Amino acid sequence: MTTTATPAPPFGRALCAMITPFTDAGALDLDGAQRLADRLVADGCDGLVLSGTTGESPTTTDAEKSALVRAVREAVGERASIVAGVGTADTRHTVELALAAEKAGADGVLVVTPYYSRPPQDAVEEHFRTVADASGLPVVLYDIPGRTGTRIEPDTMLRLAAHPRIVAVKDCSYDFLGTQKVLARTELAYYAGCEEHILALYAVGGAGYVSTVANLVPRQLRSILDAFDAGGTARAARLQQQAIELIESTMSAGLPGTVTVKALLNDLDLPAGPVRAPLRPADRETTAELRAAYERLRAA
Repeated sequence: MTTTATPAPPFGRALCAMITPFTDAGALDLDGAQRLADRLVADGCDGLVLSGTTGESPTTTDAEKSALVRAVREAVGERASIVAGVGTADTRHTVELALAAEKAGADGVLVVTPYYSRPPQDAVEEHFRTVADASGLPVVLYDIPGRTGTRIEPDTMLRLAAHPRIVAVKDCSYDFLGTQKVLARTELAYYAGCEEHILALYAVGGAGYVSTVANLVPRQLRSILDAFDAGGTARAARLQQQAIELIESTMSAGLPGTVTVKALLNDLDLPAGPVRAPLRPADRETTAELRAAYERLRAA
């Protein structure tokens, strides 16, 4: 009997969508970024996604994005993969950021669907192909229509999967049927971008996750994948369920995940700092609730 091994995920299984630490004055805190990155990798993250939604990419400059990649690469070396968020609403600008990320030492780029202009599917496809053609880095497609207003439709995914450098998807589509259709017909590595889907997507052939909540509890989220891989499906389900309170408090409490994660990291005396406007910090009551949920999960 011949068995075919499942290909290793291109960037590892457990990826953190890392926040971008700032100083109290609002400047980029590269020392804090290095300390946070080192902690996340030591606590089980296989990869770090920089300058994504959680990393406040809309309010960091191109120079800051490149400096962040260089600093984090210096901190983690080859212990973890680095995926740089380069997506914008402008194809030319996205290409420029992809080339800069490659020069700075990234292992891959995360490219979100162009937002606001709401391009049709043929234009979405051409955008991704143009970016993938521009550099030598592998590309992660970021499907998050709730923010961009435009879906990467399954048929578009199927066509894009034929490109040699389009290798993965961060899936925030909330279309589990469409996701499974693409999984069944391509070799794209699907990463859960919504923490409540970590186990469900992994169980049907997903590669792992890209998680905002992993900034807070990297070991606890990785343990879900580890339990499943060890054959402990009931334990994996229990670990997923235990994390739901913190996931909900962080991601579904009416505030962006960047705001809630930074509030809790600051409360834990870990590198974070303020958020940049137009985001505003969480209030004390919200922070106290986050801390309580965090402590309950840690004690579970």
